[in-house]
Amino acid sequence: MGNKKLGLPSVIATGVGLIVATSCLLSIGQGSAAIGTPFIITMIIACVFNILTALSICELNALMPNITGGMAQYTIACFGPFVSIVLTVGGYLTCQIIMGSSEAAMFGNTLSSVFSDVPISGTVYSIVLIVILTIFNLFGVDMFAKVQNIVAYGLIGSLAVMGIMGAFGLGTGEIVEQQAVISSNPSDIFSLLGLAFFLFIGAEFVVPISTQVKNARRNIPLGMVISLLAILAMQIFMVFGFSHYTPWEELGASTVPHILYGTLLFGRLGTAWMTVISLLAVVSTINTAIFSMSQICYGMAKINLLPSVFMRKNKRGTPYVGLLMVSCAIILINATGLSTSDQLTFLILTGCTFWIVSYIVMHCDVLILRKRLPKAPRTFKLPFGPVIPIIGIIGNAFMIYSIDPDWAVKQRIYTIFLIVLAILSVYAVIWIKYVMKRPMFKPYQIKEIMAMESDLYQIHHNPGLAKKLHLNAEPEVQSMRADVNTGTRPES
Repeated sequence: MGNKKLGLPSVIATGVGLIVATSCLLSIGQGSAAIGTPFIITMIIACVFNILTALSICELNALMPNITGGMAQYTIACFGPFVSIVLTVGGYLTCQIIMGSSEAAMFGNTLSSVFSDVPISGTVYSIVLIVILTIFNLFGVDMFAKVQNIVAYGLIGSLAVMGIMGAFGLGTGEIVEQQAVISSNPSDIFSLLGLAFFLFIGAEFVVPISTQVKNARRNIPLGMVISLLAILAMQIFMVFGFSHYTPWEELGASTVPHILYGTLLFGRLGTAWMTVISLLAVVSTINTAIFSMSQICYGMAKINLLPSVFMRKNKRGTPYVGLLMVSCAIILINATGLSTSDQLTFLILTGCTFWIVSYIVMHCDVLILRKRLPKAPRTFKLPFGPVIPIIGIIGNAFMIYSIDPDWAVKQRIYTIFLIVLAILSVYAVIWIKYVMKRPMFKPYQIKEIMAMESDLYQIHHNPGLAKKLHLNAEPEVQSMRADVNTGTRPES
């Protein structure tokens, strides 16, 4: 398939792009200030659980390759449309809009503080950034990859350099005399797992772009694992750097701990450098969120979980309706000032709870499909039978329990989670009953889901809709003819 344009570097850049956000830089500072360098143990545990989830998703992708809806399509094959809608809309779409709004607001606030003499509000900077990235992404996967590769590798490289310089005491600032270990109590280490989980969330967003990836069977799992390990290594250096140059008390009290660290490490140069890193993190996160969510909405529309309008593409092959919807939602939240609310961190943690639940469901999907289709061909399969998915389920459930050290905060998170779940459930019931007109909990057959990914399916089953959406099956037909003539089969 000659139209696949993304290689392993772009896959890694996409994984890194969504994971490393300015809110993650804040979380590293908060966790380190709480217990010191033992926070590294917490991060390693959280990273391991996220790698297990990534591997489970890779097996699902190997069983159902080249689909754009990703998690929605895996889950509808196991639990039916109800769980799939609640999972994807709640765990991904809503959470990404909230987090994207947060990142955009941080971008605006950073620029307004740096250019304090310029009479432009942070909201204006935020909206301009979103508009620019939206325009870039409308030009298709090539432009997305170019922006993402430059930004993501500049981001992770800069953070690694800053972390290494601090870890080995190579900064120009004064080294602080303080205990590296504040607490080595296992209960303290485990109580921060929810916070550490947030540092590695989102590697699976490379799956919706798998149709654009060369040698996807190798590059998707490899790219997900490499991105997680690269981020872990960078964050370990950062924690050691904090211990050498940043007093724990000041680190915990700062709302921009990475800026504080850069200042104490290299003075004004460090401040400027960390400011650039913050801006790269924001651009990387929003760029990935906008592009990946448009692909997910497109895939969900193909299996009728969202309105068919999300299947519309522009001349560059970009599903622009989902892209514009996500962008407009982020702009609206920033324009109304909701993204600067003191409750935003709390809302993000609530969104993370949905995200962790979706990870649990992914592990369940692996177990169900192994039981249902034990002999189905898989180009990637987890070793040790059901052990890894079961460990992943237990670990993610524990992270929901550890979402916040304060029990009162956890109760509020659980309450809002249940309220949002109830609202999404009502939407799902109405949509399934009156639009989809299918059983809510009856799984789809994989062959049907795979067929629905094709424009040929849409043209055959709904010619009126296909004509309205200007679907064209000719490229697929030509590809099939080429496969027959050469005796090959499409890459999976």
